[in-house]
Amino acid sequence: MTVTAEARAAELGLDIPDYTDGSYHGLDYGSMKAFHRVGALLFLSGHVPDVPGREGAPIHAGRLGAEVTVDQGYEAARITAVNCLATIRLALGSLDRVKALVNSLNFVVVAPGFVDVNLVSSGSSDLLRDVFGPEAGLGGRATIGVSVLAHNHCFENWLTIETVD
Repeated sequence: MTVTAEARAAELGLDIPDYTDGSYHGLDYGSMKAFHRVGALLFLSGHVPDVPGREGAPIHAGRLGAEVTVDQGYEAARITAVNCLATIRLALGSLDRVKALVNSLNFVVVAPGFVDVNLVSSGSSDLLRDVFGPEAGLGGRATIGVSVLAHNHCFENWLTIETVD
């Protein structure tokens, strides 16, 4: 028997936000849509590790290699992936309508000399793999070290998903 993505998310105890109530956080960052669909592809806007109740204050603010540790960055990337799951549900109605992750572009705020950006973005990749399985949950990935992100977040990602019609 195949375990569904929704069942895996429940087994993992993930607290996935409900964006159907209009609480999608991305609108705080300017004019954009949470997602855009073209055929069987779902493009998510950039997501950050916003968490309810923090009134926009970032979790683990700052730069990897300075104010933020790799473990904290990994956690921020996992939280970001959970927020992506919320937007996927908003767009598709269910995580079970995901066929595969196509790619993930990740941005990590870094101090000069910090080179372990891949270890940080694995927080997002590992969670998506755990929810969707190793074949569907892992796609192409690139991670780029940057000097700043909006609201002083340390991590942001941008996903493209292949959907089941």
